[in-house]
Amino acid sequence: MADILVAEDDEGVLLFVSRALAHRGHGVTQAADGLDALQKLHESQGSFDLLLTDIAMPGLDGIALALKVARDYPKLPVLMMTGYSAERQRAYNLDALICDVIIKPFTLKEICAAVDAALDAGPQDRAAGQS
Repeated sequence: MADILVAEDDEGVLLFVSRALAHRGHGVTQAADGLDALQKLHESQGSFDLLLTDIAMPGLDGIALALKVARDYPKLPVLMMTGYSAERQRAYNLDALICDVIIKPFTLKEICAAVDAALDAGPQDRAAGQS
């Protein structure tokens, strides 16, 4: 299964998503915000299979995190989640850099399906868009 970095500042959502993915057999590393996620990415030397990040977070938001990931770890797929429609629109401007945006609140089935789709799409789609 995959090693997934989940960046989410809402502890309830972070725990829900982490448990759901771990229950499906994935390795999950939690990050409390974008800065924490960036530090964990650097410490792992980009060894994660997927970054699942909230868009609206303090410090470094998901948009800025996705831009840094695209620059430093271009083969790492990024899946975003948000509860705000305006934030979703901001993410669509990054369609070449991210796999998808999932809207909160989501069900267990919806988040697992979105993660599966992002993992299936893999890094080649985004990397091809940057060439």
